Amino acid sequence: RCCSPTCGPRDETPAKRMLYLMNLEILPTDAPPRDLLLLADECPASVDDYLPRGRCHVALLDGEVVGQYILLHTRPFTAEVVSLSVAPALQRRGIGTRLLDHAVRTARTLGFRRLEIGTGDTGFDQLRLYERCGFVRCGIDRGYFTRFYPAPVIENGLVCRDMVRLSMDLDRPAR
Repeated sequence: RCCSPTCGPRDETPAKRMLYLMNLEILPTDAPPRDLLLLADECPASVDDYLPRGRCHVALLDGEVVGQYILLHTRPFTAEVVSLSVAPALQRRGIGTRLLDHAVRTARTLGFRRLEIGTGDTGFDQLRLYERCGFVRCGIDRGYFTRFYPAPVIENGLVCRDMVRLSMDLDRPAR
């Protein structure tokens, strides 16, 4: 299997990708890496607000943390996935999909009926991933990033302004 940070998805065969994912463990933690938290959410005050209220899980590859997410109970029967991130050198290899699948299973096990996730309006890769995993767009929080973040968030060369909200009904079987 290829571990080189310069090795991208085009360099991998399906067999190498499968080995990657077979060696991936997802475990709960009380101490997620701050750099991964801030990779997903650039606002330290935001991270500091939800971190103590959520359940964090990390993805480990050969004992090294390579990704994480936090499951946050937001209101009755509803949870939200926040701060989903994968180490930049390992993105687009299926780790984010595995983390989201784990979050869906965990939310169902905990009895939640709805799972939500949000991302910036310029997060095209994130939107594609979330929709591919079964989330559907359910709203837009206009001006979210300009209201709550102290500095502009730039993604894909564009200023991120709105939060795109997506949800999944957990009472239905997964796609």
